[in-house]
Amino acid sequence: MKKESDIKIFEEKKVRTLWDADKEKWYLAIVDVVAALTDSPNPQVYWRVLKSD
Repeated sequence: MKKESDIKIFEEKKVRTLWDADKEKWYLAIVDVVAALTDSPNPQVYWRVLKSD
């Protein structure tokens, strides 16, 4: 099972990623994606509220 971590840049924001070679699938840190797509000062709280709905 080979997994490789990497940092991607989106709109000048860092997004943590993980590649799972066995599943041939990328995993993204959702809080980093929320931070990149919103201007929220606290993306952890933004995500917590969003997923509770």
